[in-house]
Formats: sequence, C-alpha cells, structure tokens
Amino acid sequence: MTSGRRRAALFVEEERDSRLDARTTGEERHMLADFLAAQRATLELKCAGLETELALRSVEPSTLSLLGLVRHLADVERRWFRRVLAGQDAPLLFGTDTHPDHDFDGAVPEPAVITAAWEAWRAEAAFADRFVTEAPDLDIEGHDGWRGTVSLRWVLIHMVEEYARHNGHADLLRERIDGAIGV
Repeated sequence: MTSGRRRAALFVEEERDSRLDARTTGEERHMLADFLAAQRATLELKCAGLETELALRSVEPSTLSLLGLVRHLADVERRWFRRVLAGQDAPLLFGTDTHPDHDFDGAVPEPAVITAAWEAWRAEAAFADRFVTEAPDLDIEGHDGWRGTVSLRWVLIHMVEEYARHNGHADLLRERIDGAIGV
C-alpha cells in the first residue's frame, strides 16, 4: 500500500494543521500545554473520517484499535488530572479493577460506544485544560499509588509522552485500515 507520498509528510495540508501553531518560545506552562494539544490533535487526525473502522484491531494479535486508544487516553487523562492532581473520587470510565483492559477490549464498532468514547475523551481533555490554566503553578503536587508524589509539570510531560507513544500506534493502525500515512 504505497501512494508515492513520504511517510514524513503531514497527514493534512499544512494550512489546515493546527498542530503547527504550538509556541516555540515563551512560558513553560503554555509550551507544555501546546505540546499536549498537538499530541491530542494528532490522535484526532489519525481517527478522522472513520466510523466503525475505529474499532478494527488491525495489527493482530494485538487488541489495540483506534477506538481503544481514544477510550484508553480518556481514562489516562481522567486518572492524572482528576484523580491524582485534583484529588477527585473519579473512577475510570472504561477500565475496571476486574477488567483493566476494558478500555481496549470494550472498543466495539457500535455507534453509541464510539460516541461515548469521543464525548468522554473530549470532556477529560477539557477538564485537564481548565486544571492546567487555573493551577497556581506547575509545582502543585498530587499523590499517585504507582509513582508517588508527582507535580503538574511531571504529569504534563508524562501526558505528552503517553500520547506520543500511542500516536505511533495510531500511525500503524490507520495505515493498516486504509493506507493513510503522514505525521
């Protein structure tokens, strides 16, 4: 499945790609928020134009799917921003203690499941954005049972890392689904 297009080309035309608007100088909080926004936009772009195909597990034997990534990242956003930093009692939306991989395994090609995933992901990203904007500084801390004490700065860096890793998966999944490539 080659198209004569370089893999390093942009997924969409440069003039339509908001990921290129990220600041390259300035205050740390804004730069980290911009990097996270660009990573989120990449996930959305990799899913654009697909409906039930989002649930395809196209790299067997893996259970990863684009829809599973959206559900997983909604739970990751929820965990770090609501539970750890804001201290809210906010159970995960898709994974559970008895079925921790339900974010991926429950990603089925049903319109209601797809809609719920996108709504949850957008709500969690919006909460995180508000939290980052309203935080007094990047040094505020929360406690996580896995990592111990973490700062908002660390969570932002980790979220960029988390999205970047999964956007690599999204690249492969999307290419397998319909041949679409690009950064």
